[in-house]
Amino acid sequence: MEIGIDSFAAAMFNDKATKNADIISNLLERIEYADKAGLDVFGIGEHHRKEFLDSSPTMILAAAAARTKRIRLTSAVTVISAADPVRVFQNFATLDLISNGRAEIVAGRGSFVEAYPLFGYKLEDYDSLFAEKLDLLLKIRDNETITWSGKFRAPLHSQSIYPRPVQSSMPIWLGVGGTPQSFVRAGILGLPLMVAIIGGETHRFRPLIDLYREAGEKAGHSPDRLKVGLHSIGYVGNTTKEATNDFYPGYAEVFTKIGRERGWPPVTRTQYDAQTGPTGALLIGGPEEVAEKIVRHSEALGGVSRVTFQMDQAALPQDKLLQSIELIGKRLIPLVNQHTK
Repeated sequence: MEIGIDSFAAAMFNDKATKNADIISNLLERIEYADKAGLDVFGIGEHHRKEFLDSSPTMILAAAAARTKRIRLTSAVTVISAADPVRVFQNFATLDLISNGRAEIVAGRGSFVEAYPLFGYKLEDYDSLFAEKLDLLLKIRDNETITWSGKFRAPLHSQSIYPRPVQSSMPIWLGVGGTPQSFVRAGILGLPLMVAIIGGETHRFRPLIDLYREAGEKAGHSPDRLKVGLHSIGYVGNTTKEATNDFYPGYAEVFTKIGRERGWPPVTRTQYDAQTGPTGALLIGGPEEVAEKIVRHSEALGGVSRVTFQMDQAALPQDKLLQSIELIGKRLIPLVNQHTK
């Protein structure tokens, strides 16, 4: 199982733009540290809001590529619906060249909708935009020269698209939330699946993952292509008590704020403790407890190939985040490997 981290370059509690450079600098330090600590992957999301500094994820990943040696560098998620697939491919192909074959894409629709009006798209085209642009991205990935036409972009006539990446087939995962159609689509296309589970009980996603695998098998894809990854809010401390107490204040403030936008009730400690419990989605605790939870989640979902922690939204200090990365690399990963060999 691959273990890594996802970041949205969070600036949730920052009121001064001059501090943004420090936030990015600290993020790059964490990616470099994750590489040295033995983590497998680091992902950068895409948002177009004041609270996040990841509106240009490939720029961050390219800077990280120059400072790392082995860790895979991916998006988490590229909002393909509001982007030009040609430019997305070119940016990630260039990242692949800089990193010598370590780039990946997680294509999705995003959990916020600011990108649509920002780039001139209509929310009522939400589904059709995604389907068409994903189709074009995959065709570009698989063919150097393509002829293509669609509704939302000018057609391409025997057009060659460069640069080409180091990898013969750059990995493209499909990022999904809880929509059955998205799971089925990923299966039919034979794409690895990245499931964002930020609340509830993880085992409840098993029927959707079964749909994915069934659709993939019916489409003729071999089981080894039908990989499942989990993206969860997580943080590892020396002990479970330390980790849960460290993470709660910032987590509660952030999700209470987001909840006001979406009509959710304020976060309570009781809810938080339930989510950090044995079946809850949050991967927060000591190395042993979180490793056991990851293994349980994998077994409940029929096997998981990748798990990524989203840990920087709670505004923890840099030394705490670096400590967590070290604990993941030196203690958690060996424990997970013992159970999954």
